[in-house]
Amino acid sequence: MSAQAAPFAVLTDIARRSRAMAAGLPEQQEAVELWNGIGFVLAGERYVAPMGEVSEILHVPRYTHIPGVHQFMMGAANVRGRLLPLVDLAGFFEIPRSSKSPRERRVLVVEQGDVFSGLVVDGVSGMQYFAVDSFVASPQDVPASVQPFVNGGYERNEEVWKVFSAAELLGDERFLDVAQW
Repeated sequence: MSAQAAPFAVLTDIARRSRAMAAGLPEQQEAVELWNGIGFVLAGERYVAPMGEVSEILHVPRYTHIPGVHQFMMGAANVRGRLLPLVDLAGFFEIPRSSKSPRERRVLVVEQGDVFSGLVVDGVSGMQYFAVDSFVASPQDVPASVQPFVNGGYERNEEVWKVFSAAELLGDERFLDVAQW
């Protein structure tokens, strides 16, 4: 009987020592729900467009000026066989452009139904993630001309990124009516 007790005693001792030496389980943290979008800079302010509203980000391509259109309409570019109208977003909103270099400017390609357009911004910050509970309903310092297209914001590191709705912009009559006459 002692021959059987010896292996059992050894296993019991191993189990006891294993529990004594085991590190505690890692602290369980509650998962934070995230919202994401494409961050961009316009007139020195940080904005973020919902992911589904921006189909592509480009460097400003070569484009052709179009006569008889508002000044904010920069022109049209051929992008992979499609005619892309380029709109200077700061010019459209009549706000000053940030002091960034023209080489840093980017185009947010947006498409909704039949409307396909390129929004030229001062710079792009890439994909941004925000905790859903950091939402701010009425962000401060939004220019009056931009306010109709801002749907709240998200705060991170004591800075609010304003949520810009490209979809609402594409449905705006002033945006769609580029003829100057």
